[in-house]
Amino acid sequence: MQVDKFILTDLLDAAMSADYTRVRRIGSQLAKRFAEENDLDGAKAIQSLLRRRGVPLQVSGYAEALPRDAASRLPLVEEAPWPSTPLLLNRQAGEAINQFLEDAGNIALLAENGVSSRLGLLLFGPPGTGKSLLAGHVAARLQRPFYTARLDSLISSRLGETSKNIRGVFDFIPTRQAVLFLDEMDAIAKLRDDRHELGELKRVVNTVLQGLDSLTDDVIVVGATNHPHLLDSAIWRRFPYKIELQLPDEDVRASMWRSFLFRDAEGDNGPARLLARVADGLSGADIENLALAARRRALISGRELSLGHIVLSVADSKAGNPRLPDARELTSDDRRRLALLLDGAGGLSQAEIARVAGVSRQTIHRYRKEAADG
Repeated sequence: MQVDKFILTDLLDAAMSADYTRVRRIGSQLAKRFAEENDLDGAKAIQSLLRRRGVPLQVSGYAEALPRDAASRLPLVEEAPWPSTPLLLNRQAGEAINQFLEDAGNIALLAENGVSSRLGLLLFGPPGTGKSLLAGHVAARLQRPFYTARLDSLISSRLGETSKNIRGVFDFIPTRQAVLFLDEMDAIAKLRDDRHELGELKRVVNTVLQGLDSLTDDVIVVGATNHPHLLDSAIWRRFPYKIELQLPDEDVRASMWRSFLFRDAEGDNGPARLLARVADGLSGADIENLALAARRRALISGRELSLGHIVLSVADSKAGNPRLPDARELTSDDRRRLALLLDGAGGLSQAEIARVAGVSRQTIHRYRKEAADG
């Protein structure tokens, strides 16, 4: 990849100044550039480096003044790199996020004309549908630092400390021109009439509401939850933009298989479309895990990707619990089951089914007859 000399100059200047935050931000830009040019290995290598705690910079005397829990001294937020994993959304969610990004990119214009645009985005839906990934892409698209609130340090067992920590986060973020991501919001913003919760946690909701109300219109907060029914109604009102992320439809699943398994290689899209049909009901995270596991098996064994193994693994997977493919030889029962799965999925000729299952067309005919006879 051709790296702009100004990026290198900026990176060296940040490193020599021991500016840890700027080093990570420039590194995130480089990772994004690598990903856009389809060098996913390069992007992931940079991201792996960015996840380190920056010991050399800390030794030099630089440390970012993050808000911390008084007891544990753990930071309440951490800056995360922009994601290099591609964002693939169903049409409705894609249109909604584009509208949000357009509004967020024109804050000054809206403010000059007296149009209030509180930039709170609430993401909700099943696990594995890309809420955290989408929040990171929002920061990347807007070229803002990406801060994630750490629930492990935010929530304290000491009376009043959780509310104090939440106030610390909302006091910190306006000065950073960043995107603040509040994951698992139901942990700090549950219904205040939940009789099973302690009074302290109910008071925490009021602190969250006050914190959101204290922010100026140019501050971007992204909240996420797998349990939208648990959120207090007042929290819903504080987020004017709401997007439900559902399990991917067939078109998106096919794009995911092309990206994660076949790495957007040119050629026949039939295998990706076939896997998309078999993977109905799986999340994007499930598909990514299955695809990466298949590529690992192929690399370690020195063999080509086995579409048959992958189809069987997908068929045996459940949402949130993918059955990763292995490298064992397919048994005769495996081949029979695979052939019938492919036949039922549609879109493949008898010759194509026979090739994937590793049997003859006459055997396919016999399988069909046996299945019809019961």
